[in-house]
Amino acid sequence: MKYLIPIFSYFILCMHQPALGNVTLPKLVGDSMILQRNVPAKIWGWALPGEAVHIQFISKDFNTITGKNGHWEITLPAMQAGGPYSMNIIGSNRIVLKDIFIGDVWVCAGQSNMVHQLGIHLYTYANEIKQDNFPQIRQFIVPATANLLKPDTNFTSGRWNSATGQNLLQFSAVAYFFARKLFEKYHIPIGIINASVGGTSIEAWISEAGLKPFSDIQNLIQKNRNNEYIQKKINKILATNKTLQTILEDDRGITESPKWYDTNYIPKEWHNMNVPGYWNDQSIRNVNGVVWYRKNIHIPNTFTGIAAELALGRIVDADEVYINGILVGKTAYQYPQRYYHLPTGILKPGNNTIVIRITNTNGKGGFVPDKPYYIAAANDTIGLKGDWQFKVGIALPRNQIFSNNFSIQNQPAALYNGMIASITNYTIKGILWYQGESNISNAALYIRLFSTLIQDWRNKWRQGNLPFIYIQLPNYGAVHYEPTESDWAILREAQLKTLAVPNTGMAVTIDLGEWNDIHPSNKKEVGIRSALAAEKIAYQENNIVYSGPIYQSSKIESDSIIIRFNHVGNGLISIDGESLNQFAIAGADKKFVWANAKIENNTVVVWNKNIQHPVYVRYAWADNPRDANLYNANGLPAAPFRTDTDNK
Repeated sequence: MKYLIPIFSYFILCMHQPALGNVTLPKLVGDSMILQRNVPAKIWGWALPGEAVHIQFISKDFNTITGKNGHWEITLPAMQAGGPYSMNIIGSNRIVLKDIFIGDVWVCAGQSNMVHQLGIHLYTYANEIKQDNFPQIRQFIVPATANLLKPDTNFTSGRWNSATGQNLLQFSAVAYFFARKLFEKYHIPIGIINASVGGTSIEAWISEAGLKPFSDIQNLIQKNRNNEYIQKKINKILATNKTLQTILEDDRGITESPKWYDTNYIPKEWHNMNVPGYWNDQSIRNVNGVVWYRKNIHIPNTFTGIAAELALGRIVDADEVYINGILVGKTAYQYPQRYYHLPTGILKPGNNTIVIRITNTNGKGGFVPDKPYYIAAANDTIGLKGDWQFKVGIALPRNQIFSNNFSIQNQPAALYNGMIASITNYTIKGILWYQGESNISNAALYIRLFSTLIQDWRNKWRQGNLPFIYIQLPNYGAVHYEPTESDWAILREAQLKTLAVPNTGMAVTIDLGEWNDIHPSNKKEVGIRSALAAEKIAYQENNIVYSGPIYQSSKIESDSIIIRFNHVGNGLISIDGESLNQFAIAGADKKFVWANAKIENNTVVVWNKNIQHPVYVRYAWADNPRDANLYNANGLPAAPFRTDTDNK
């Protein structure tokens, strides 16, 4: 919950070291795993020092002896896609692994937009969740674990699950649609190793060795080795949490009798507020704590006696929802879509009361605009937008800070140690990366950090220039109607420039974001575009258009600038048929103004009659460059860019 400051429950200061004795395996090597095809693949584990280990797999035998540390490793020869197979592993004990397939394995890593499961987007992907059945697409979720001291050798939980039935709810939506696109094209098993944690910075995912060029970060790594220092940080968070919880327990909506959601409660001194909207923008500014909302609605007979659905868009931050005194749903943090199932009997004919308890401790609390708010049943809906009543249950002290600027999961190398180090022995096809939002505040440094991560992981996997596919950040935030500076644009630029690293591919998503949601719902198209990049980079498909237009060069001609692009595909177009927009132009003073732009012979000509001597041009250079409409005729958007790259 946002109102309980997270300590990062995965905080680990010790290594996961398997106990020696019988032959044991890492969790990643287990039933239903997918092994990488066409290249030698490793199987490893632990046993007593000097113990003989024997593997039987696909009518072949493999043998080894454990080392002094009890570790053993066997490399299987390159194998073609297929399955299912069983594997016998024999030492002083016997382990039988079943339902093994050979195909392609992708590590899918990053922060929350990679975490977001299909289950968080139940209604967006209701048809896929209901209908899809892909037993040869499988996911292993690496437990979210941070280690400040050393790389872990194993993790304590996890298993391979197929993309079938209820398992689909736990699949990363982006990774699933990425895998599904590859499976449907190549008809081979696809494995996903999902190593992602919400709200994490790139520094946490790079090893200590990889971070050596960054002296300030190295100093922080050494500082974090001090148990006393870390424990003081933990104790401070615990104390703040305890204080916060104590204050919230005095919420009048809970302490008074009857409680404010009870059907016997008679509301007094409630006031009107518009929904959706944030309470800080309306009647109660600068308030954090608990605010209650209530609304009386008339329910027709056609809505009763059957199940219904309650849509409450998104709420910041935690909510508990009651209808006629009955708790019908609750969510502990702001990002999931609020769709609550109302069983038969919850709604009654005539007057019904909805009461919502919202807890928020930092920033604006309330209902996110431009989201769905309704009750649906019998193919009909009742809208819930408009006037509601509100009342403050408890307001937090203004002079007390309940936010926390220290996070275990964001410390440098912590997630590499806790999550990535344990999987680098597993042979893979490539990596899919979706991260960057948590580095907006140091966007200018991202280009160094990102190329460092790619090289660091390639070094650790020891598979050469592993294909590395990544997702450029989408549009997000308020729309500016004049050219502006943007940290989001700087980070996207860092991602664009990372294409200079060999064997990398980027999916442009500048049209797939939502202004009011850092976790946009259109994960399907993100996965599909990422798979297109993988088809080119990892599968060497040379006859496909896998990217939207990418800035190549510019030339000044009189009062115009001519822009050339790579990846024009079947030609440059305006996707909506309107004039090109989101182009800005400037002279030597770098004072940008909006520009006219038109397509000529697969170039873009940019000008403004008031800029007689243009020098620089930008495209889609904003947090949220709404309606940026330059695409290729293959339906892929142009990546944002600027030519004033000396202004960093």
